[in-house]
Amino acid sequence: MKPEIRTHPNLEDLSRAAAEYICEIAEGAIKERGIFTFVLSGGTTPRLLYEELAKEPYASRVDWQHTHLFWGDERCVPSDNPDSNFSLALQTLISKVDVPPSNIHRIPAATGSAKAVAAEYEKTLREFFQATAAGDPSTSFPSFDLVLLGMGADGHTASLFPGDAALEERTSWVVAVEGSSASPPVRRITLTLPVINEAKWVLFLASGSNKLKVLREILNNPDTGIYPAAHVRPAGKLLWFIDEGLA
Repeated sequence: MKPEIRTHPNLEDLSRAAAEYICEIAEGAIKERGIFTFVLSGGTTPRLLYEELAKEPYASRVDWQHTHLFWGDERCVPSDNPDSNFSLALQTLISKVDVPPSNIHRIPAATGSAKAVAAEYEKTLREFFQATAAGDPSTSFPSFDLVLLGMGADGHTASLFPGDAALEERTSWVVAVEGSSASPPVRRITLTLPVINEAKWVLFLASGSNKLKVLREILNNPDTGIYPAAHVRPAGKLLWFIDEGLA
């Protein structure tokens, strides 16, 4: 499916527009199935979005009691580390809304080896989707309602980096990534492409002129195999929320 591009003047407007869209998805999912499964992103770009979702008029539009939060990737750092994706979401969103602790499915990335953490998180996901039947039983991968993603200047998304073997994974739901060329250069845990591509909605947030060349290449040449973000082709709907610097 061809992606939909939504351009906004700046990151602030982009974040508000994305918050509105997320509320609509949440309302629809909960009305239809009684549950909203939302995969959060890390990095710096989603901070404003999380802050918007945590305040009115958006906070009360999401039924947080029936919203389940997951993570697309995590750095192997303590949960109070500034580089922790969980820490970002906790400070800007989770601590400010009434989401039950049992609905927060974080990646325990600071406990044990990266490979063991990946296996444990995959087990968590499999148990959740089996128990809730929130996934599509016709596939071997879970079907999240919404996966939120960012994109780095090198075209990486989640913790799927150019040239990494994780891009070729077609069986596992979650894998460990060395991350030695990433910033910061720490081990990471990431959802795999088949899981991301099974989502009902995938929403990219992209801001910053340093990403312009890569974004244009991805949008104008969708068959490019160079950039991991170009491999995101969900079964559902794909949207890019970008600022005018990338238009």
